[in-house]
Amino acid sequence: MEKLKLGISSCLLGHKVRYDGGHKYDAWLVETLGQYVDYVPVCPEAGCGMSIPREALRLVGTKDDYRLITVKTGIDYTDQMLEFSYETLKRLESEQLCGYVFKSKSPSSGMERVKVYPPHGGAAGKTGVGIWAREFMRAYPLLPVEEEGRLHDPVLRENFIERIFIMQRWWDMVNSKPRAGDLVKFHTIHKYL
Repeated sequence: MEKLKLGISSCLLGHKVRYDGGHKYDAWLVETLGQYVDYVPVCPEAGCGMSIPREALRLVGTKDDYRLITVKTGIDYTDQMLEFSYETLKRLESEQLCGYVFKSKSPSSGMERVKVYPPHGGAAGKTGVGIWAREFMRAYPLLPVEEEGRLHDPVLRENFIERIFIMQRWWDMVNSKPRAGDLVKFHTIHKYL
């Protein structure tokens, strides 16, 4: 079987791209799941031109309208991140990804419950989605996505693994130039999933 392709936050593979120059190596993703997948690493912050190390970022605004802002100096990187996102999404179209693993709590890569700080100070609410993760999920709404922390839950892990392998079978069918009967067969095989 050909390995399937998963997008992943680079820091989870051990790449030292985080704001503090560190990484968030995830042994299960690299050593266990990594036997079955080829990763397509993405670090949106380094990818959009931010230095390593760099000033920490956070989301600032309301739960429905927020910006990507540096913590101390207040520099707004939202437009730079959006430009990176659009360019990278175009590049990823040809990869035929079967899923994506995001870095939890990240203002660029967190897929849910990311802290959003009020514009004029105060306590943060966990209501946001990282800018890169939000744009990725808008572009690929049917692609299986998950955060590394949630993959430590056996039920969520099993569900994600099942979905990424179904996506691989989908891409195999699409690449074989299917006929209508092949599409019906694919849906028949997977109808209880």
